This record gives sequence, C-alpha cells and structure tokens, in this order.
Amino acid sequence: MSRAKKATALFAALALLAGIPTASAELAQRQGVRIKVSAAIAPTRLPRKGTVPVAVSVGGQISTTDRSLPQLKAMKIQINSNGVIDLKGIPRCRIGHIDPSTTEEALALCGDSLIGEGSFSADVLLPEQSPFPSHGKLLAFNGTIGRRPAIFAHVYGTQPLATSYVFAFRLRHRRQGPFGTTLEASFPRATGDWGYITGIDLKLNKRFIRAGCPAPRSFEKVAFPLVRTTFAFAGGLQIPTTLTRTCEPRG
Repeated sequence: MSRAKKATALFAALALLAGIPTASAELAQRQGVRIKVSAAIAPTRLPRKGTVPVAVSVGGQISTTDRSLPQLKAMKIQINSNGVIDLKGIPRCRIGHIDPSTTEEALALCGDSLIGEGSFSADVLLPEQSPFPSHGKLLAFNGTIGRRPAIFAHVYGTQPLATSYVFAFRLRHRRQGPFGTTLEASFPRATGDWGYITGIDLKLNKRFIRAGCPAPRSFEKVAFPLVRTTFAFAGGLQIPTTLTRTCEPRG
C-alpha cells in the first residue's frame, strides 16, 4: 500500500472515531479479574506537521470480583506511532547502581538518567494475616539490557518493611502499524512469593517524547488510539485494552 493510501485509510479511521467521547479510563474484565487502565497526553493541541514535546501518562489498577489474588507476570505498553520516545544523549543508568536502593539513593546515583516517575501498589501476604496494602514511589531511568534500550522502573516502599526492586521495560520501535513504541516487562518471581501487584502508574517526561496530530485541514479534532496495554497473569490469563484519546491539530 502506498504512503498516500495508508494516510487516507488512517484519516478515514480517525473520522469514524471522531464521534466517540474521550473517556478518562477503560475497564476490562476476564475471569473475575478487572483492569482499569487510564492514559493521557499533554498538551492535546499538536501541530499538523512535525512534532512537539509531550508528556504521556499510563496507569493500570488491578482488582477482582472475589477475594482472589491474581499474580501479574508481564505487562506490555504500546504507544501510538505518532509519538516518538527519543533518549539520545541521555545518560544510562546501571541497574546495579539502583538495585537495591532507596528512592533518594537511586536519584543520587542516576538522577541524570531520570525520564519519568509514578507510583506502585501491591498486596503483601504475611503469615496468618490478611493481605497488607503496600505503596511505593516509582522512578523511571534510561538504561540498556544487552545493548538494547530499556527503561528501569525503580520501586521503593517502606511498609510492611523497607523493600526496593527494579522492573526492566524493554523498549522497541517499529515503523508500521498504529503503534510505534512498545515497552514490555516481565515481573520478578519474588513478587509472586509475597507480593501481588495491584497498581502501576507511570508518567514519562515531555523532554523525551515528541508527537504531532497529522490530520487534514478540514478536521478540528480527531480521535486516535493513544495506548494499547496487555496485562498477563499466572495461569495464562491475558487482558488487553486500547484507549482512545483526541488531539486538536494546529497550523
């Protein structure tokens, strides 16, 4: 398919989506496991041609319809192809510097590599007790895994005891399709022994992401698939979601 035909097909899809209201979150449920995924882009007014810096935030909350504790094993985040993560020139953090470490220690050692931040929550199982809710700060650092780009998500919590760990999101880019950037992580086996992830929120700094709103001049606002996520749990359960957002083309 030629570039012109691809653009025509894209704008036709955007036109169909333009009438869909933009929700703040998407709720999906399978086998009693619920995922509430939220995503946002700021600013939403973007150039028709070229790109400008934008901040992208993605969050997922996990709950159940019963008292079961689903074990999150992997997570995939795919970002719209009109947004590009550019980490060239950003220092790379070494995972050994921040694992283990407190939030303050991680910032002291890899502050120049910081590209985003957020929060993390989990239910911690203690012997003969009900699940204990734990919350922590999440810091995102630029890094590599075997020479391939990655984002290290450093988590530190103090309850029920001080604990830190690092989730490595592998970063991949593709030039075709609606989603151009993929972040994918497998979670440490340790979290399945005592901790059950219930929420992750991550906001990537606008210094490192650029995006545009390439729509014809007749469009004042268009809807587009901003983020597609997939949560994979123990036992093979997978829950995918796609969040649609709107942008206002300028210029």
